[in-house]
Amino acid sequence: MNTRIKRGILIICLLLSKSLFAQNLYFPPLTGNNWDTLSQSALNWCQPRIDSLYQFLEDRHTKSFIILKDGKIILEKYFGTYTADSIHYWASAGKSLTAFLTGIAQEKGFVNIQSPVSQYLGTGWTSAPPAKENLITLRHLLTMTSGLDDSPPPPCDVNDSSKTCLNYLADAGTRWAYHSGAYKHLQDVISVTSGMSYNAFTTNYLSSKIGMGGLWYDAVFYSKTRGMARFGLLTLSKGIWNNDTILKDTSYIAAMSNTSQNLNNSYGYLWWLNGKASFMIPQLQVVFPGAMLPAAPPDLFAALGKNDQKIYVVPSENLVVVRMGDSAYSSQYAVTVFDNELWTYIDSLSFCPTSLNEINTNQHTWIYPNPANNFLQLDSETSTYFIYNIQGRCCLQGKPDAQRKIDISMLQEGVYFLKIQTKNNQQWYFKFIRKE
Repeated sequence: MNTRIKRGILIICLLLSKSLFAQNLYFPPLTGNNWDTLSQSALNWCQPRIDSLYQFLEDRHTKSFIILKDGKIILEKYFGTYTADSIHYWASAGKSLTAFLTGIAQEKGFVNIQSPVSQYLGTGWTSAPPAKENLITLRHLLTMTSGLDDSPPPPCDVNDSSKTCLNYLADAGTRWAYHSGAYKHLQDVISVTSGMSYNAFTTNYLSSKIGMGGLWYDAVFYSKTRGMARFGLLTLSKGIWNNDTILKDTSYIAAMSNTSQNLNNSYGYLWWLNGKASFMIPQLQVVFPGAMLPAAPPDLFAALGKNDQKIYVVPSENLVVVRMGDSAYSSQYAVTVFDNELWTYIDSLSFCPTSLNEINTNQHTWIYPNPANNFLQLDSETSTYFIYNIQGRCCLQGKPDAQRKIDISMLQEGVYFLKIQTKNNQQWYFKFIRKE
């Protein structure tokens, strides 16, 4: 079999697998307010935990919140005077939308992300020397590795995209820095090469095809909460909306949601990535060890914006989570402590023993010793475990080791609840004490 035939078969297989995955998802109609829902009991989520989540969100200045499972709404809540028809800004979560639109622009032949920005905008779009400016490609803007100074002198700031505020600091590709001013030129390139306004390009090639609505104003996208959820669902489905493939370039989609450079492991093409060995955050040239959101699933990737605008996508669980509102903690950064806190509440939604009789009474699995010091020992096979504190927040999760042990040495002294999930999806609860 020659190479051309093999390549053709591989492409067909990839397209078929992508299409089959999308068929497992529900997609709401392009118009109207109908959107199928999923019962909370289908996921064993209990109302007291949902109420605690909603109270947390309200306390943290949330305007709207949605969780989709398999494309269907399982939770949807609006706070105060905010409604399903209210419009709010995405802030920097809109960068992830621009990443998707850049993939469409490349697929349509308008741009090549490996080409220099100056090829499309002309020389002099920055204050960098021409030789250094010409090193900056569209891909560098997508990965935040332009090398332009993210702390320009006043009156400039990191959001300013004017030439005088885009100053050379390092060669493109050698430094990661979150730089909104440089990023905005991706929108300029798409407008110039397509011959359309950025709003028209977004509407023609994406919004109208998924019923998202919304518009760009001063490089920031605004929409209803469900519009944000629709984009999250499109990304979860790898560019397919029902039977319409919005973005066919599977290699671009894969690159968008995976580590894009070797400087910040937790950054793709304008998407934040969880579960990596280290991460960086805006405004700091520090590499922090460990996953960005320890409480969240490791395969989560996210569109994160100022004042805690959030789209979380979790492929392993077919989940999309959307939050709009004001800043939870008066922080303007895209990545905040709120992200991890929110996921501790989401993780605890299925911690629902209806009475103390459900704890430590089953005969299928036992844990010992209790109280325990550094390890819990299980006496039967378990696929997954979750450990919750007495407030119901998930503080540890994973799989037991080969000897069916769970390392609890990092927990503080106190009372905890262990939820065990078997391979046939049975759940058992245990109460134990961690003691030094």
